[in-house]
Amino acid sequence: MDTQSFSDASSPPSPSLSVSTLSVTATADTAPSDFGDDSSLTSPNAAVEDASYILVIGGLGYIGSHTVLELLKEGYNVVIVDDLSNSFSTVFDRINFLAAEHCQATGQRLPSLKLHCMDYQSPSLRSLLWRYRTRPTANPSDSRRSMIHGVIHFAAFKSVSESIDRPLDYYQNNVGGFIDLLSTLKEFGINGFVFSSSATVYGSMANRGIPLREEDCVHHTETYTDASGAERRTENGVRGLTSPYGRTKWMCEAILADLAASDPSWSIAALRYFNPVGCHASGLLGEDSRQTPTNLFPIITRVLTGAKPTLDVFGTDWATSDGTAVRDFIHVVDLARGHVSALAAVAAGKLASPFRAFNLGTGQGHTVQEVVNSMQQAAERTIPVRHEGRRAGDVGSCVADVQRATSELEWQAQKSLRDCAESTWNYVSR
Repeated sequence: MDTQSFSDASSPPSPSLSVSTLSVTATADTAPSDFGDDSSLTSPNAAVEDASYILVIGGLGYIGSHTVLELLKEGYNVVIVDDLSNSFSTVFDRINFLAAEHCQATGQRLPSLKLHCMDYQSPSLRSLLWRYRTRPTANPSDSRRSMIHGVIHFAAFKSVSESIDRPLDYYQNNVGGFIDLLSTLKEFGINGFVFSSSATVYGSMANRGIPLREEDCVHHTETYTDASGAERRTENGVRGLTSPYGRTKWMCEAILADLAASDPSWSIAALRYFNPVGCHASGLLGEDSRQTPTNLFPIITRVLTGAKPTLDVFGTDWATSDGTAVRDFIHVVDLARGHVSALAAVAAGKLASPFRAFNLGTGQGHTVQEVVNSMQQAAERTIPVRHEGRRAGDVGSCVADVQRATSELEWQAQKSLRDCAESTWNYVSR
């Protein structure tokens, strides 16, 4: 089905919304419009006809929801497209509540927030974009054709292990649907794009034991200056991708790079995430997917809450301080703010090239054992651990070099591993 209703008994309860401006109007049961049929929710702040919006695809998921909140706090009107396959409609209420709370405290206007429940691959997306088209003006220099001024795309399947078992599903959703999306956006003159990529595009380069630079994975030949001041030339290509998931991210980046090279009117930022963790300080937004978690932090919380008897640690013979794998864990709020910074650079035409990749991490690695210790301290509980062999598709170390994001996006992570652990436990234990 292309659309889904919002009746979902399994979704987590919404918080008690005490801010008076949050009376949300549900339109899921209204008759289909001339533009297509989708289930939708909207905040009560009706935007004017010539307002601008940011379209966030997958905006109710873990990273998407935090990013939508940060966008609202920065004054952006937001349109969410989400099929609820791995999220809950109640997250919409929570975002609205937190945004209104922030705006009330700061005296800001509460921006418009709309949710359309559909698969981004659905034909209904074209109908939705038609609703946001601009009316022709008498000004010949005004070439804008849509009220949507930028798109942030999160709607990809994301499990490394699952992608090995279900490669066709990953290629269809992450690549096939992605190509159709770009064609549709081009049709409506929407050419500002922020792509949710991944550090998995670096493949076996992560095993070198040194921070990964964006130049370690490029799609067209580049020259750059290394740490010693020498000029280097890097050829396009990829080395040792370890999973279908990683290959889909690399393919999508390559498609975006080729698109930008063929049409420089596009402005595209690909954000290579390292390991997003943590939750919003309120405890109202966190990692709460419908599917069985495969990432470290949510698995640890399942052990802490008794849903899982032990934590399986895969690999104790990596070349690290304690033998467990090293990852660059970035707090999801820092990551969300990185998206806002990237979007601002895209909109202002400040990217160094029409396609530009950025690492979003902290630049500091922590072992799995260090994460376990941090979560034990936050929860004041012991985590039973069982050591297993390495998993297919894993790498020993994956840490970001974040100089490009710091200098070009004027962004850097602020929160520590302790912040990540404490906010996660705060969310889980509420």
